[in-house]
Amino acid sequence: MFYRVLKYVILGPLLRLFFRPRIEGMENIPETGAAIVAGNHLSFSDHFVMPAILPRRITFLAKAEYFTGRGLKGRLTAAFFRSIGQIPVDRSGGRASQSAIDAALGVLGRGELLGIYPEGTRSHDGRLYRGRTGVAVMALQGGVPVVPCAMVGTFELQPPGRVIPRLGRVTIRFGKPLDFSRFAGMSDQRYVVRSVTDEIMYEILALSGQEYVDRYAGEVKAEQQQARGMAARLRSKHSS
Repeated sequence: MFYRVLKYVILGPLLRLFFRPRIEGMENIPETGAAIVAGNHLSFSDHFVMPAILPRRITFLAKAEYFTGRGLKGRLTAAFFRSIGQIPVDRSGGRASQSAIDAALGVLGRGELLGIYPEGTRSHDGRLYRGRTGVAVMALQGGVPVVPCAMVGTFELQPPGRVIPRLGRVTIRFGKPLDFSRFAGMSDQRYVVRSVTDEIMYEILALSGQEYVDRYAGEVKAEQQQARGMAARLRSKHSS
């Protein structure tokens, strides 16, 4: 109920006013049955813009930090994500990764749409980063097609760190569904899931036109944060 109220009464109209979304390839979203929608991730707004324009309900895998924040903002964010049925994902790896896959397969097993950002985190500079293989495992184990999606313009309107988005227009492109049934039963083969993931990322790249970086976004972010920390310590040392 809350999902429908948000989509059709509150968030939907508001987002259409802010972003005036242009939709391309909506016919590529299956009208019925399970499928994965895999997209690039440029902005916090991505979580809301795509669900607002899709005629079907879509459940996203969202990072666990959205559900564990402190203070008023953290509690409100957690309550919001829970109320719209999003699934928290622990990105620490190991058993946590398997839990995310199991939760995703539960959504697909009910014949629903699952949304996922294969990069695993928002792009901090607008480029497209290497995809993590969870999306391939989910597609192969679930036996479902993957619809590539590109968000274009959300980074410019609400880049990481910006709370209130600028007014502007975004484009959402959906590509043709990708069928990986030829790899059925091979989700435990490392090179297969890497190949499937790279094929998905290539289609997202073709739709988005972004610059591609063949590294994980989380690793690049960590390196840059470490470099900034070292630079700050050096400045502090020289000024003291």
